[in-house]
Amino acid sequence: MSKPFNYGGQAVIEGVMMRGRKYMTVAVRAPDGKIVLHTEPLNPRIYASFINKVPFIRGFTLLWDTLGLGIRALMFSADVAMGEEEVEFSGPLAWGTIAISFAAAIGIFFVGPLLLLRLLQTFFAGIPLLAQHLIEGVVRLALFLGYIWAIARLEDVKRVFGYHGAEHKAINAYEQDVELVPEKVAACSIVHPRCGTAFLLIVMVISIFVFALVGDPPLWLKIISRIVLIPVIAGIAYEFLKFSAAHASNPLMKLLIAPGLALQRMTTREPDLSMLEVSIAALKKLLADEKLLETASSPSDVDTITATEAVSS
Repeated sequence: MSKPFNYGGQAVIEGVMMRGRKYMTVAVRAPDGKIVLHTEPLNPRIYASFINKVPFIRGFTLLWDTLGLGIRALMFSADVAMGEEEVEFSGPLAWGTIAISFAAAIGIFFVGPLLLLRLLQTFFAGIPLLAQHLIEGVVRLALFLGYIWAIARLEDVKRVFGYHGAEHKAINAYEQDVELVPEKVAACSIVHPRCGTAFLLIVMVISIFVFALVGDPPLWLKIISRIVLIPVIAGIAYEFLKFSAAHASNPLMKLLIAPGLALQRMTTREPDLSMLEVSIAALKKLLADEKLLETASSPSDVDTITATEAVSS
């Protein structure tokens, strides 16, 4: 059955965030065992505007807003998971965290490899410029994979990766018309072609080709290029991810997306049934808000927090 919209989401602390066409929903398992739900409308200036329909431009704007939603959802989930009474879902702290995280990621994964190669330039004397760009890209990719491998060893992160698997299974179940109950959703795949992990891998690969076009200007100009070209790279990566997901059954496309699917094995874990209950609760609430379900089931262990209550409680 053809679905009207490509739903997606991300894992948070003891929960899942689901994003739709008009709303986003976060479901978190509270210390008392209840599932706490928060729903709020998306920014129509981004999701309902012409920008969302312009290829290559929409990729960066959606990425930026997704980062904002993700950080805020993480903060909300942390408050719920720790049993905090104050649930602050936005504000300067959220945006400050986004800015710091974004700057750190750019410094480590985009500028860092360039500076490392400059320090080791005596070892690369005489190597063709294209090969130097390739080496820089390999270093960038190695840092990215090393980072994922390192955090995957942490116990708390393993639980988040379990919820990541639960999010994928719920989305796969919805897209394959599988009944949204934990026992049936558990049989669905733990990987998904539109996963953010795959997107980041595509970004790392595309950056090699885009930065190669810069050539060999002075170092300061190279550093600036590694920053200002990120929106271009993100736009290209988003269009490739969207196209590849729509043509995932094509033999050539299967080959191209295979590394991204394989990498997801590092960022997902098989969820237990309680994790699947949370991801299903988030998806059902979102589908109900977007009028794709008549109503979202609300068992006794589910509490709903509105956007207003989440800020003022």
